[in-house]
Amino acid sequence: MGGRRTGYLSMKKHFLSKRLVHQLGCLGLIPFIVLTLACWTVHPDWLGDFIKGQLAYGIATLSFLGGIHWGATMVSGELSAQQTRRALFWSALPPLIAWSATIAGGFGFAVLMAGFIAAYQVDKHVFVWYQLPDWVIRLRFVLTCVVVAALVLSVIAANVRG
Repeated sequence: MGGRRTGYLSMKKHFLSKRLVHQLGCLGLIPFIVLTLACWTVHPDWLGDFIKGQLAYGIATLSFLGGIHWGATMVSGELSAQQTRRALFWSALPPLIAWSATIAGGFGFAVLMAGFIAAYQVDKHVFVWYQLPDWVIRLRFVLTCVVVAALVLSVIAANVRG
């Protein structure tokens, strides 16, 4: 079993390429930014489609943030039983918050924004359990700020242009 753990650690170090993680994080922002820009520039007849697209992408992304904890909990051999329960419980909440945005009517974007902010707040504490480097949470902060700003600007566009 010792060899298996060593293999995991080397895989983990290889996977956590700072450059790759930053690139993929930024790549994930592209739809948020493009959809926000579209909300401000497209013909008003198309605005609703871009707002729906922004909501849908936000829902998918917030759900993904819960999945990170599910996966990290499954591969971490260092968590206590209590940490494992908490992390698994939390992993199920972002998808539920995201889903609730679909039934929140005009408050769907507010639900998503609150969900992204809550996910970041939890990540600040729980990522330590997974022994992730400090730059990961700094990246999560930047990504969260851009996502929330994009959602806010989309809502403003919907209200100003719609």
